[in-house]
Amino acid sequence: MEPLFGILLGLILAVASSAENNCTCATNKWTVCAQDTSGNCTCMLVGSNHKVDCSTLTSKCLLMKAEITPLKEKRFQGHPRGLLDNDGIYNPACEDSGIFKARQCNQTDTCWCVNTAGVRRTEKGGKSLSCSQLVRTSWIYIELRHKKRSSAFDVPKVANTLKHLFESRYKLHPKYIAAIKYDSPLIQIVLNQNDSEKSRCDVDIADVAYYFEKDIKDESIFHSNSTLTVSVNGDALDIEKVWIYYVDEKPPEFCMRQLVSGISAVVTVVMLTSGFGITVVVVLKWLRTRKYEKVELKEMGEIRAPSLQLP
Repeated sequence: MEPLFGILLGLILAVASSAENNCTCATNKWTVCAQDTSGNCTCMLVGSNHKVDCSTLTSKCLLMKAEITPLKEKRFQGHPRGLLDNDGIYNPACEDSGIFKARQCNQTDTCWCVNTAGVRRTEKGGKSLSCSQLVRTSWIYIELRHKKRSSAFDVPKVANTLKHLFESRYKLHPKYIAAIKYDSPLIQIVLNQNDSEKSRCDVDIADVAYYFEKDIKDESIFHSNSTLTVSVNGDALDIEKVWIYYVDEKPPEFCMRQLVSGISAVVTVVMLTSGFGITVVVVLKWLRTRKYEKVELKEMGEIRAPSLQLP
């Protein structure tokens, strides 16, 4: 009886261990997951204790909060990173829904306004800075460059491959993929999304761009942590560079002082260059005139010289 009980206990423990191992978040490795008594798997985001919906992408704001969390507090392998601003890394403030708060501040009481992609769109100010609304990033331009090849890929096949990638891996509805253009070795992917057409179930293009950028840089957010492999008709599409540009529904509100100072510097250089050029022209003209005058006086002297001789 005891051997039979031991076998049965071993099977129960094996099943429990297997269920526990399957309690992971496929779309986010920066989570801590646990299985309750009912067998339901619940995953919480590191750094914010925010419950994660593992059937879709996690918002960029919450991902950055997890990235900024010290490595010792995490239960996974990875390098802690946050949003890199010109003045350093800061911990973003998120709404309960996971989107960015319109105003972001760092630990030195410096604040600024951001868009839905978390990108700064105003000059930095103090605690009194007001950000009336979170401006939507409606267009995202992703530019890629693949490694050199002896021959270019087929244009339609590149477009179809990337379109399928964004639909299957990042859950992006095809209506938000405005265009995919290819001119070897450059690829441009254009995403467009407005609040009026985005439903609650649709992923945000800012989150898609963030996941995609991490994949390209071999810093995947997915739990598998595997390197993204994209192939076109069996040939690997090796991306070596990625640039992402964000366009908001409203223009940014940066101060014109830097622009004016830059224009003033250019104008000053142009004026100095022009002034120098004018000075050179005047000097050369004066020297040429003076030379002509000397030659003319010399010739007149030679003509008048005989009349000065005494008989």
